[in-house]
Amino acid sequence: MEFYVHYLSFFVITAEGEDTASGKRYRHYQTMDAEQYEASELKQFLDGEFARISKRKVERNPSSEQTPTKIGRFVVEPGHEWTSNPNYNLFQGLRQAGSPDEFQRLADDMVQMYMDTSAVRGGAFIVASAKLPSYFDEPFVFVMKCDFEPKIARISEVSLVAQVEMAISARNIKSIQYPYMPEDGMLEEQELKIHQASHARYFEDFLKFVTYEKPMPEIVNEQVVHMVHQYIEQKWEEQSSEERLDEEEKLEIWATSDKRDSLQEKWEHEQVMEAAVQLTQHKQDLELKFKLDGVTIKGQLADYGNKLHLARLGDRYVVLIEGDSFQFEKGVSPVELLKPQELTEVLKRIDGESSESSSE
Repeated sequence: MEFYVHYLSFFVITAEGEDTASGKRYRHYQTMDAEQYEASELKQFLDGEFARISKRKVERNPSSEQTPTKIGRFVVEPGHEWTSNPNYNLFQGLRQAGSPDEFQRLADDMVQMYMDTSAVRGGAFIVASAKLPSYFDEPFVFVMKCDFEPKIARISEVSLVAQVEMAISARNIKSIQYPYMPEDGMLEEQELKIHQASHARYFEDFLKFVTYEKPMPEIVNEQVVHMVHQYIEQKWEEQSSEERLDEEEKLEIWATSDKRDSLQEKWEHEQVMEAAVQLTQHKQDLELKFKLDGVTIKGQLADYGNKLHLARLGDRYVVLIEGDSFQFEKGVSPVELLKPQELTEVLKRIDGESSESSSE
């Protein structure tokens, strides 16, 4: 995947006192056309980054809010065109710029937006338009924020950066690629891909009119709460029923709790199975993870009712996991020498131990 730079603007951000907004300023060093880029020291440093950014995997609905790579979508009010979004217009302007001066002016607007964020950091800010001629005639826009190495080489007006590979850190480069390319040869012009290696979100925050897809756990939570509301509506038709209001209050507490220490014991097995099937239609490998006392059980939601079962044995809970074969990690354990009893024998043993414990 070989990109050819059309235009590139290089800015340097300096920060005196990283914890405050004061003392932050930027300076434009150079805007290059294709010929100047080919002869510059930036080429060796950046050529691989364009391909790396483009190939970086991203999930539309990530597994965590803190995931480093996200898909963003330009916010547009219903009934309005994409051109009503100023962020969209800026990226489109950079794609369509017809001269180095026009590109520099728009790149300057981009870096000014970045400077208005609450946690700006010093380093190199690079805006580039680069074509992928094997697939498209129009260029992509890349925005990159790179930190400087502690022993920074001197920035030169003539050569831009005397030794780029020494001066700019390739680690933790924050980047934006527009448009988003979900597959080779396919573009989503209403979307972009953003990558920020640290947990700080300031790099995405400077695009004020871009929204990001919800993480999968948040989507699942919303769907489960919606299912529970449907269950309540079916069980209690009267809106003002005291029992219904009490149930809704308990639901609110349950749904917003970070840790939940017990089963709710409200739904039958068939209801849970039906809900699990609905959720796994969106994402087959949804995680199911919980603890029974101090033992962690980790699998997939699709395993519930198929390979993984929850049961009650007297006053205690039992988790049953079925399968065809075991796999153990490095290091041997006496458990690996076991000749398993039949399940009925194990249940009798557990029940007997539980009875003895209760009598004591």
